[in-house]
Amino acid sequence: MIPRYSRAEMVRIWDPETKFRIWFEIEVHAAAAMARLGLIPREESSFTKLLSAPFPIDVAAIDASEREVKHDVIAFLTYVERHFGPDAQFLHQGMTSSDVLDTCLSVQLARAADLLLADIDRLLVVLKRRAFEHKLTPTMGRSHGIHAEPTTFGVKLATFYAEFSRNRERLAAARKDVATCAISGAVGTFANIDPRVEAAVAEKLGLLPEPVSTQVIPRDRHAMFFATLGVIASSVERLATEIRHLQRTEVLEAEEYFSEGQKGSSAMPHKRNPVLSENLTGLARMVRAYVGPALENVALWHERDISHSSVERMIGPDATVTLDFALDRLAGVVDRLIVYPERMLKNLNALGGLIHSQRVLLALTEAGVPRDAAYRLVQRNAMPVWQQGGDFLALLKADPEVTRHISPDRLEALFDLGYHLAAVDTIFARVFGTA
Repeated sequence: MIPRYSRAEMVRIWDPETKFRIWFEIEVHAAAAMARLGLIPREESSFTKLLSAPFPIDVAAIDASEREVKHDVIAFLTYVERHFGPDAQFLHQGMTSSDVLDTCLSVQLARAADLLLADIDRLLVVLKRRAFEHKLTPTMGRSHGIHAEPTTFGVKLATFYAEFSRNRERLAAARKDVATCAISGAVGTFANIDPRVEAAVAEKLGLLPEPVSTQVIPRDRHAMFFATLGVIASSVERLATEIRHLQRTEVLEAEEYFSEGQKGSSAMPHKRNPVLSENLTGLARMVRAYVGPALENVALWHERDISHSSVERMIGPDATVTLDFALDRLAGVVDRLIVYPERMLKNLNALGGLIHSQRVLLALTEAGVPRDAAYRLVQRNAMPVWQQGGDFLALLKADPEVTRHISPDRLEALFDLGYHLAAVDTIFARVFGTA
C-alpha cells in the first residue's frame, strides 16, 4: 500500500488509530454486556460512558509499550487502563487477544467491502451509460485477436457490465460471510465468558456471532473474501486489456482520454499511450497475488496459531486499498473513453467482406450443399482475399459453383451488416432488463 495507489477513505479503515478505536469499542461493548447481565460487579453505564468520553489514541505510546511487552493487545489495554484508571478494570474479562483482533478485522473487512461495493456501483453506472450510447455502433468482433464477425461496441461493454454485476453479487456474499464476531475465549469454548456477551457485541458492531470458533474465526471466510477480490481484479484487467488492444495504432477504435498538456513519452512527443489501462493491469496482478497467502492461512495448527497474522496485516490493507483505487480509476477511464465509430467501420471493411463468410457457408448448406463441401467452396474464395486482398463478394459472384446454388442478388443480401445486429435488443434486455 503506497500513497500513489491509495484513496483516503479506504486508507483510514486501516489506520492504526482506527484499529485501536475498534479494539476499544469491542472491549467496552463486551464489558457493558457483562455488566448488564450481572456477570461483573459494575453498572452498565460505567462502561457505556467510556464510549463518549474523550479518548485520544496515542499510537506512538502504544507502539512503545508493545516494544517492551512484546504483545500488541496487552500494550493497548495497558494504555487504556492508564487513561481511564479503575473504570477500565473489567475490560477484557474472560477474553483472549484473538477475540479483539479477529472481530476488529471483520469490522474492517466489512467496511472495506462497503466501499468496494460503492466503487462497483459507480463503474456499473458508467458502463451502462456508455453501452447504451454505443448500443448500435458496429465494431469488429475478434477471436484469437483476428477479425471474426461484427458486433457492436455497446454489446462489448454490456459483457463487462454483466461481469461486474456478478462481481457485485460475489462481493456482497463475501462481505456477509466475513462479517462475523468471535468473543468466545481462549479456545472458543466460552469457558470464561458468556455466549450472550458475544451476541451483544456482534449486534453493536453490525456483525453475526461466529457459530463455532477455535479462538480464531475460521480462515475459510477470509480466503473466500480475498479470492473474490482476486476475481474482481481479473475483471478489471480484462476490461483494461481490451482498452489497451483497441488503442493500438493499427486498431485505434478507442483510446484513453488525453488531457491538455499531457505528455505521453519523454522521448517521442507524438505518443498517446494507454498508461492508465496498463497501470490497472499491474494493479490487478497485485490484488490477485494476495489470494494465495489467504488460501494458505486456512490451515492453522489445532485450535490456532499466528502464522496467518503477519499475512493479514499486509494483505488486508494492500488488497482492499489497491482494488479500491483500481476500480475508481477504471470507472474514470470508461467514463472518458474516446470512441471512434468511423475507425471501427473502416476496420470492419478491412478484409474485403471476409467477415460474412459464415453467412455464405450457411446459405450453401441451406441450398443443399454438404457442409464440408460448402466449407471448402467458401474457403477457396476467401483465402485469395486473405492473402492478396480483393473483394470477397466479387469472387463469390464469379464462381459458378457458388452461383449454381446462390444467386448474385442473394449473395449481396448475405453481406448485410445489419443482419449481425438483429439480436442486440435481446442481449440488452437480458443484461440491463430493458432494451
